[in-house]
Amino acid sequence: MRLNMSSRRSRLAGFSVSAYVVRGVLVDCGFPMVGSDVSQLLGSGGLRGVVVTHHHEDHAGNVEEVARRGIPIAAHPEALAAMREPAPIGAYRRLIWGEAPPLRSPVTPLFVDDLELVHTPGHSRDHLAVWHGETATLIAGDLFLGVKVRVAHDDEEPRVLLDSLRRVAALSPRRLFDGHRGSIPSPGAALAAKIAWLEETIGRIEGMAGEGAREAEISRVVLGRRSAIDVFSRGEYSRLSLVRAVLRDGRPTDQAGTR
Repeated sequence: MRLNMSSRRSRLAGFSVSAYVVRGVLVDCGFPMVGSDVSQLLGSGGLRGVVVTHHHEDHAGNVEEVARRGIPIAAHPEALAAMREPAPIGAYRRLIWGEAPPLRSPVTPLFVDDLELVHTPGHSRDHLAVWHGETATLIAGDLFLGVKVRVAHDDEEPRVLLDSLRRVAALSPRRLFDGHRGSIPSPGAALAAKIAWLEETIGRIEGMAGEGAREAEISRVVLGRRSAIDVFSRGEYSRLSLVRAVLRDGRPTDQAGTR
């Protein structure tokens, strides 16, 4: 079951986020501005627990409420640490999603035998995807987002993301659910297309940098003109940030790996 969540502010900005219920487990718990709706869901009973794909406030914004209710939680250790001591977030994120309260309540660990949590860093180092092998279903959080994602946060790692995409593509998912776009048609083809585009994009960025091009020129030529989100986020989630993320780590794409 997909829960597509938005607020007036997020809709005005063109954003929503999805959580999913699979085999009685809630995957992600939404953002602070939909806290009352999430609280009703948590109080309705029937949930075995909650998986948090990563610490960003649009996916983990109500984790303190989950913990306060004693509902078991599964998350990467780095995600739990980040939720206990949240870093400051940009103004555009506070405006769209709201600022999540710190995780203060004790966390009851969630153990599930029928779902596999796959470490898929790149978008963030603590990112997990949820794999149900019996139905070949992948709930991907922010791993996919789209084929040609031309923007990134400052701390993303495109080569690590590429490696994560290759590993989940090797699972041959028959169903793929994205944290913002919902169900993705033809998952194998979609993942292959994203991998190919990201490989090509990294190569073009590296090539232009090797020829001495400036970051702004590389961004314009490879990724196109600035969009509304580049401006709205004041460059925090932007084309230029994607270029810089690639150039921070000059490893060839065939040596990508998790870390």
